[in-house]
Amino acid sequence: MSESTSKAAATTATMRRSGTGRGTWAMQSLFEHLVEASETGGELGAAMVTQPPGVATPLHVHAHEAEAFYLLEGTMDYRAGDEFYTLDTGCFIHLPAGVPHAFRIRGTVPARFLALTVPGGLFSLYDEVGLPAAELRLPGADAQTPEVEITKWVDVAPRYGLQVVGPPIPE
Repeated sequence: MSESTSKAAATTATMRRSGTGRGTWAMQSLFEHLVEASETGGELGAAMVTQPPGVATPLHVHAHEAEAFYLLEGTMDYRAGDEFYTLDTGCFIHLPAGVPHAFRIRGTVPARFLALTVPGGLFSLYDEVGLPAAELRLPGADAQTPEVEITKWVDVAPRYGLQVVGPPIPE
């Protein structure tokens, strides 16, 4: 685990205005960090995530974190355990730690969602496999290739308790 998952209790509030969080480009996506685990004593991580159509995760499990997503724009197919869902604007999903899950962004517009992890620290994984965002926008030609990033995922993910257990949701 990274140093950002320390267990010292948070003693101050964190407030960020839209567009002022630190950005990371990973998974062909933008992660705007709203609150860092280091700011919450490791209790919470939160990011505004923008992902283009077609982006998909393999079926995977988080050993440590529960996740929750609130979809602000776009459409995604989601698998949680043996259940399949279609999420659109206004949908919320909570995933306890240990539940295998995967998603694929559908449609013709990027999906934009609030992502929460409890405890915090998981977004440090995206920092390790991705790149600091030059701007708060989807990456373009200035991003690293998926082949380069996948090599990093294979190396880094086990340290975060992330295990791939199956393929992505088909196109």
